[in-house]
Amino acid sequence: MSETRQLLIVEDDEAFARTLKRSFERRGYEVFVAGSFEAMDAVLKTVRPGYAVVDLKLGSASGLACVQALRAADPVMRIVVLTGFASIATAVEAIKLGASYYLAKPSNTDDIEAAFERAEGNPDAALDARPSSIKTVEWEHIHQTLVETGFNISETARRLGMHRRTLARKLEKRQVR
Repeated sequence: MSETRQLLIVEDDEAFARTLKRSFERRGYEVFVAGSFEAMDAVLKTVRPGYAVVDLKLGSASGLACVQALRAADPVMRIVVLTGFASIATAVEAIKLGASYYLAKPSNTDDIEAAFERAEGNPDAALDARPSSIKTVEWEHIHQTLVETGFNISETARRLGMHRRTLARKLEKRQVR
């Protein structure tokens, strides 16, 4: 490859970040890894990668702030958001803030690289006629409220009318599809 593609991975799970890094390096990318917003900001002071993979949940922080900062640093950067907490609300917010694509975990390097290549939406995408389950609707409502409160668990629980610990338990569980 004559031109090196630079990729920034913003992921707080060190093992997953290492795996992604090795996989992308084998594909010819020069890879930089940051485990937090602050670390990402430090990397951006020295390089301007053309691609970024951002985890939606960085510890107790939101990766959405990273997406916004990356888009501000480079309006043409290809940004893919990865999350184990997929919801319509966070997908919409990620795209509004400048993400190019939004993928639910588990996603592999092939999925991410394909997302980098998809510059435009697909008007021929199949419309899913499958109705949402009650669990999915609840999950999406919780995540919409989380976005509205800036991922403040206490305020989200108050707005949803549930105990904070109940909300925390729900957030720890994986979404049933």
